[in-house]
This record gives sequence, structure tokens and C-alpha cells, in this order.
Amino acid sequence: MIRSFYRSAEGAVQTDLSLEALAAARQDAEGLLWIDLCDEPAAACEPILRDLFGFHPLAVDDALAESHHPKVDDWGSYLYLVLHGVAFDAEEDRRLHTLELDVFLGRSYVITHHREPIAAVERVWTLCQRDERHVQRGPDHLLYLLADELVADYMPVVEQLDEALDHLEDELFDHAGKTVPEQIFQLKRGLLHLRRIIAPQREVLNKLARGDFPVVHDDDRVFFRDVYDHLVRLYDITESLRDMVGGVLDTHLSVVNNRMNDVMKTLTIITTLFMPLSFLAGFFGMNFFGPVTSLDAWTDQPAFVITLLVMVVLPVLMAAWMHRRGWL
Repeated sequence: MIRSFYRSAEGAVQTDLSLEALAAARQDAEGLLWIDLCDEPAAACEPILRDLFGFHPLAVDDALAESHHPKVDDWGSYLYLVLHGVAFDAEEDRRLHTLELDVFLGRSYVITHHREPIAAVERVWTLCQRDERHVQRGPDHLLYLLADELVADYMPVVEQLDEALDHLEDELFDHAGKTVPEQIFQLKRGLLHLRRIIAPQREVLNKLARGDFPVVHDDDRVFFRDVYDHLVRLYDITESLRDMVGGVLDTHLSVVNNRMNDVMKTLTIITTLFMPLSFLAGFFGMNFFGPVTSLDAWTDQPAFVITLLVMVVLPVLMAAWMHRRGWL
């Protein structure tokens, strides 16, 4: 889908311009042109990026053919930026997904490219159509709106990760199933991935806030600084969650070891209780040699009854003694 939004220097607004109208709007240095390229093949995007706007082939290849971590490249008259949004599926696979947004920022235009729909871009698009005041401050302010909405979607994802971690902690003490370690490592991988996205994106916003680029006006630096502050706070929260995941993993291993110790303890007690029974049964069951003397006293009914009583009473006494010592 290729869509466009154009506000001329006189304040007239047009949407979904043709290629000829885009070329004319490109020449309006005082207007604002936003072209959004969503899930379009490279063959449809290249004529706009290379021919109409004259972007460098390396920047075009980065936008259309490759995936990158957040970054900003200064090409003199325009900037090429890579920003990332995030999405977390808390119900199915509990995996963190990133949504790359490529942005070309000039003095009178913003061009966005993404391979799948991004909710933040849709919100900004709707906002600009409803209220033209959001596009009156120039393309750099439009970039701020996009970056702010992308970062705003991080906090719900972080909260979902926190809730998934809390649920996992409760599940540890209820029943530490075989899927618990897999869920722990999925959360750990998600947080590591989120950290790898937030850290470079924080630096991108820091560069925009410092005023290193001529296409970013001085009045808009404070807005980028605000987004940078949000990313700093998110980075700290992510680090805390990573530490909590490590603690949950240690707790899981402790619970598993404690349950294993309980099992071994129970089996040891059962073995100990049956040891005297095994001894008595083995002693009186040795009949490899015939007796040389009369052993009627050992084989008559009183001896049999006494042996049975010893075999019944002795495990009971041993169990009571173990209970008194606190082993049971």
C-alpha cells in the first residue's frame, strides 16, 4: 500500500497523490509531504525513492532489502533512520517481535517504509488527518510523533513481560512442570532482544536531541529529548526484569532440587524400614545346607509368630523414632 499526505505552504491538504502530483509536491520547500510505503515490493518503491527523491542507492538498499538495528545516517540534505516498534504475544508463544520502520527525513518531507502494519504509524496517520496542527510544525515534528508513538508501545509490552514473569513465579511453587524452563528462557531471550533494540534506539534519539543534524530544528530538540528520557527509563526497567528472570531461574532450580531431595528422602526411609525385614527374611530363608542338629525350636509355631511380630513392630518403632528425630 502506497499512501501520501500533503499539506501545501498555503495550508491545502491532499491525500493519495499520483506520481505527477508527488513530483510537484516534492518541489514545495515550504509544504510537508508524507509518503507511507507499507508492504510494497521493492520494484514499486524504488522509483519513488531513487528517481523521485534521489536517495543514495545504499540508503535505498538498507530500507528495502536489509534489516538493521536502530540507527541514523546523515546524507547531508536528508537523514535515513531505522526505528523499531515491538509486539508481544502473551497468549500463544510469549515471544517478542520487532517491527522495523525505515524513515527518510528531509526539510519538507517524511517517507516511511515498513513491511507490515505498525499500530503507531496508523495512529499518527489518523491524527494528522484529523488535526492539521500536527503537521504545521514541519517534518521533524512529524518524526517526533512517530518516534513517540513507537516508544509509547514499549511500556505495555514491558508490562506484559512483567505479568508473564509474575505468572511464572506463581507457577513455580504450584507445579514446576517441564515447560517452565522453556518459558523462562523465552522471557530471557525476549528481554535480551528488547535490550538490543532499546540501547541503539536510545542513541538515535540522543543524536536527534543534541542538534547534530541541520534538518532537525532547534525548537524540536526538546521533544526528542523527552523520547530519549522515556527510552532511558525503559532500559532501566528492562535491566531489572532481566535480573528478575535470573532470580526466577535460580528459584526454579532450587525448587527442583528440593523436590528431588524430598523424593530421595522418602525412598531412603522406605529402604531403611525394610532393611531389618529383608535381614530376617534372608536369615531364616537360608536353606542351602541341612541342619546337623534338631532345630525344632526355630521352626515351630511360636518362633514363626515371634518373627512376624518383630517384622511388624520393628518398622513401626523405626518410623516413630525417625519422626521423633524430625526426619519425616
